[in-house]
Amino acid sequence: MRAVTVREINQELTYRSPKELRDLCLRLSRFKKENKELLTYLLFESSDEQSYIDSVKREIDAQFEQINRKSYYLVKKSVRKILSTTRKYIRYSLKKQTEVELLIYFCTKLKNLSPSIKKSPGLLNLYNRQIEAIIKKVSVLHEDLRHDYGVEISELTI
Repeated sequence: MRAVTVREINQELTYRSPKELRDLCLRLSRFKKENKELLTYLLFESSDEQSYIDSVKREIDAQFEQINRKSYYLVKKSVRKILSTTRKYIRYSLKKQTEVELLIYFCTKLKNLSPSIKKSPGLLNLYNRQIEAIIKKVSVLHEDLRHDYGVEISELTI
């Protein structure tokens, strides 16, 4: 089965009734956890972005506490999983400010991680790539936000 384009889906949705749209959304939510999470964000959490950011930060904290610290290989694997989860939540929001805030928080947790990431080139490279990504994202934000986040970014440099 060939998947149609977003444009074709958009055109088809304009012809559907509100009840049909609701049924389609409910059916879509049954198939993938990500679909249900996205609908949860859109329906319940998008109106209060700060509480959404706080809940994602709590989840990041919980994941960092569960990292297996026996070897750098296991640490790196866990950190990549946490970053993947963080990026998933960023995609739900689509707001640059939320993205910057969550990535800064992730980098702060990673920098303070024990054992130190300075001893692992892989973790250090991952950290530096995230810092570069944050700097790019901050450059498109409002001037006041750029200054505020610039101070936080300067604290993250190793």
